[in-house]
Amino acid sequence: MGKTTKRAPDAVDAILAQWARERPDLDCSPMGPIGRVKRCAALLQRKLDETFAQFGLSSWEFDVLATLRRSGAPYCLAPTALFSTLMITSGTMTHRLKGLETRELVQRLPNPDDARSVLVKLTPAGLKLIDRAVAAHVENERRILSVLGAGELAVLDERLSQLLNALEIED
Repeated sequence: MGKTTKRAPDAVDAILAQWARERPDLDCSPMGPIGRVKRCAALLQRKLDETFAQFGLSSWEFDVLATLRRSGAPYCLAPTALFSTLMITSGTMTHRLKGLETRELVQRLPNPDDARSVLVKLTPAGLKLIDRAVAAHVENERRILSVLGAGELAVLDERLSQLLNALEIED
Protein backbone atom coordinates (compact mmCIF):
# COMPACT_ATOMS: atom_id res chain seq x y z
CA MET A 1 0.00 0.00 0.00
CA GLY A 2 1.03 3.57 -0.70
CA LYS A 3 2.23 5.71 2.14
CA THR A 4 -0.03 8.65 2.98
CA THR A 5 1.36 11.86 4.33
CA LYS A 6 -0.50 13.94 6.83
CA ARG A 7 -0.83 17.53 5.77
CA ALA A 8 -0.30 20.48 8.04
CA PRO A 9 -3.51 22.07 9.33
CA ASP A 10 -4.53 25.29 7.61
CA ALA A 11 -6.77 28.28 8.41
CA VAL A 12 -9.82 26.52 6.97
CA ASP A 13 -9.34 23.58 9.34
CA ALA A 14 -9.70 26.02 12.26
CA ILE A 15 -12.98 27.33 10.82
CA LEU A 16 -14.30 23.82 10.27
CA ALA A 17 -13.38 22.88 13.85
CA GLN A 18 -15.30 25.90 15.16
CA TRP A 19 -18.39 24.96 13.15
CA ALA A 20 -18.13 21.34 14.30
CA ARG A 21 -18.08 22.57 17.90
CA GLU A 22 -20.91 25.08 17.45
CA ARG A 23 -23.11 23.15 15.04
CA PRO A 24 -22.31 19.44 15.34
CA ASP A 25 -25.66 18.74 13.64
CA LEU A 26 -24.54 20.44 10.41
CA ASP A 27 -22.23 18.78 7.86
CA CYS A 28 -19.95 21.70 6.98
CA SER A 29 -17.60 19.63 4.80
CA PRO A 30 -18.39 21.72 1.66
CA MET A 31 -16.82 24.68 3.46
CA GLY A 32 -13.43 22.95 3.24
CA PRO A 33 -12.84 23.04 -0.52
CA ILE A 34 -14.76 26.29 -1.07
CA GLY A 35 -12.93 28.03 1.77
CA ARG A 36 -9.57 26.81 0.52
CA VAL A 37 -10.27 27.93 -3.06
CA LYS A 38 -11.33 31.37 -1.81
CA ARG A 39 -8.32 31.69 0.51
CA CYS A 40 -5.95 30.50 -2.23
CA ALA A 41 -7.48 33.04 -4.64
CA ALA A 42 -6.94 35.90 -2.19
CA LEU A 43 -3.36 34.87 -1.39
CA LEU A 44 -2.56 34.25 -5.05
CA GLN A 45 -3.87 37.69 -6.00
CA ARG A 46 -1.46 39.29 -3.53
CA LYS A 47 1.47 37.40 -5.04
CA LEU A 48 0.38 38.27 -8.60
CA ASP A 49 -0.10 41.93 -7.69
CA GLU A 50 3.49 42.10 -6.39
CA THR A 51 4.76 41.18 -9.85
CA PHE A 52 2.40 43.58 -11.65
CA ALA A 53 3.55 46.39 -9.34
CA GLN A 54 7.14 45.87 -10.49
CA PHE A 55 5.93 47.13 -13.88
CA GLY A 56 3.79 49.95 -12.49
CA LEU A 57 0.61 48.01 -13.25
CA SER A 58 -2.43 47.08 -11.26
CA SER A 59 -4.11 43.74 -11.79
CA TRP A 60 -6.85 45.22 -14.00
CA GLU A 61 -4.33 47.18 -16.08
CA PHE A 62 -2.36 44.00 -16.64
CA ASP A 63 -5.57 42.21 -17.65
CA VAL A 64 -6.53 44.87 -20.22
CA LEU A 65 -3.06 45.01 -21.77
CA ALA A 66 -2.73 41.20 -21.74
CA THR A 67 -6.14 40.80 -23.41
CA LEU A 68 -5.10 43.15 -26.20
CA ARG A 69 -1.70 41.42 -26.53
CA ARG A 70 -3.08 37.91 -26.77
CA SER A 71 -5.63 39.03 -29.38
CA GLY A 72 -2.73 39.05 -31.84
CA ALA A 73 -1.46 41.73 -34.20
CA PRO A 74 -2.53 44.48 -34.59
CA TYR A 75 -3.40 44.15 -30.83
CA CYS A 76 -6.67 45.95 -31.31
CA LEU A 77 -10.18 45.19 -30.00
CA ALA A 78 -13.55 46.87 -29.66
CA PRO A 79 -14.27 48.00 -26.08
CA THR A 80 -17.23 45.58 -25.97
CA ALA A 81 -14.89 42.66 -26.67
CA LEU A 82 -12.61 43.88 -23.89
CA PHE A 83 -15.26 44.38 -21.22
CA SER A 84 -17.03 41.12 -21.98
CA THR A 85 -13.74 39.19 -21.80
CA LEU A 86 -12.79 40.92 -18.55
CA MET A 87 -16.31 40.59 -17.08
CA ILE A 88 -16.71 44.28 -16.23
CA THR A 89 -19.27 46.92 -17.19
CA SER A 90 -18.87 49.28 -20.12
CA GLY A 91 -18.69 52.25 -17.74
CA THR A 92 -15.87 50.65 -15.81
CA MET A 93 -14.07 49.88 -19.07
CA THR A 94 -14.38 53.49 -20.27
CA HIS A 95 -12.86 54.78 -17.02
CA ARG A 96 -10.04 52.25 -17.14
CA LEU A 97 -9.20 52.97 -20.76
CA LYS A 98 -8.87 56.68 -20.02
CA GLY A 99 -6.15 55.93 -17.48
CA LEU A 100 -4.26 53.62 -19.83
CA GLU A 101 -4.63 56.15 -22.64
CA THR A 102 -3.25 58.93 -20.41
CA ARG A 103 -0.22 56.73 -19.72
CA GLU A 104 0.11 56.19 -23.51
CA LEU A 105 -0.19 52.40 -23.17
CA VAL A 106 -3.30 52.22 -25.38
CA GLN A 107 -4.90 54.45 -27.95
CA ARG A 108 -8.47 54.72 -29.13
CA LEU A 109 -8.96 54.75 -32.87
CA PRO A 110 -12.04 55.19 -35.07
CA ASN A 111 -13.60 51.85 -36.02
CA PRO A 112 -13.49 51.60 -39.84
CA ASP A 113 -16.43 49.16 -39.74
CA ASP A 114 -18.67 51.27 -37.50
CA ALA A 115 -18.43 55.06 -37.43
CA ARG A 116 -20.28 55.14 -34.08
CA SER A 117 -17.60 53.18 -32.22
CA VAL A 118 -13.88 53.07 -31.53
CA LEU A 119 -11.22 50.41 -31.28
CA VAL A 120 -8.64 50.10 -28.51
CA LYS A 121 -5.10 49.37 -29.59
CA LEU A 122 -1.86 48.76 -27.73
CA THR A 123 0.70 51.47 -28.37
CA PRO A 124 4.32 50.45 -28.98
CA ALA A 125 5.05 51.40 -25.34
CA GLY A 126 2.09 49.29 -24.18
CA LEU A 127 3.26 46.32 -26.25
CA LYS A 128 6.79 46.56 -24.87
CA LEU A 129 5.51 46.83 -21.29
CA ILE A 130 3.06 43.92 -21.49
CA ASP A 131 5.62 41.66 -23.16
CA ARG A 132 8.00 42.24 -20.23
CA ALA A 133 5.26 42.00 -17.61
CA VAL A 134 3.70 38.79 -18.97
CA ALA A 135 7.10 37.05 -19.03
CA ALA A 136 7.62 37.96 -15.36
CA HIS A 137 4.01 36.96 -14.58
CA VAL A 138 4.42 33.48 -16.06
CA GLU A 139 7.67 32.98 -14.15
CA ASN A 140 5.95 34.11 -10.95
CA GLU A 141 3.12 31.63 -11.54
CA ARG A 142 5.67 28.88 -12.19
CA ARG A 143 7.40 29.70 -8.89
CA ILE A 144 4.10 29.75 -6.98
CA LEU A 145 3.09 26.35 -8.36
CA SER A 146 6.52 24.77 -7.84
CA VAL A 147 5.35 23.40 -4.45
CA LEU A 148 3.34 20.82 -6.40
CA GLY A 149 4.78 17.99 -8.44
CA ALA A 150 3.87 17.67 -12.11
CA GLY A 151 1.33 14.92 -11.42
CA GLU A 152 -0.29 16.80 -8.55
CA LEU A 153 -0.49 19.93 -10.66
CA ALA A 154 -2.12 18.06 -13.55
CA VAL A 155 -4.74 16.56 -11.20
CA LEU A 156 -5.41 19.95 -9.59
CA ASP A 157 -5.78 21.60 -12.99
CA GLU A 158 -8.21 18.88 -14.15
CA ARG A 159 -10.35 19.13 -11.00
CA LEU A 160 -10.45 22.93 -11.12
CA SER A 161 -11.45 22.74 -14.79
CA GLN A 162 -14.32 20.41 -13.87
CA LEU A 163 -15.49 22.80 -11.17
CA LEU A 164 -15.17 25.82 -13.45
CA ASN A 165 -17.15 24.13 -16.21
CA ALA A 166 -19.91 23.22 -13.76
CA LEU A 167 -20.06 26.77 -12.40
CA GLU A 168 -20.11 28.33 -15.88
CA ILE A 169 -22.99 26.07 -16.94
CA GLU A 170 -25.02 27.23 -13.91
CA ASP A 171 -24.22 30.91 -14.56
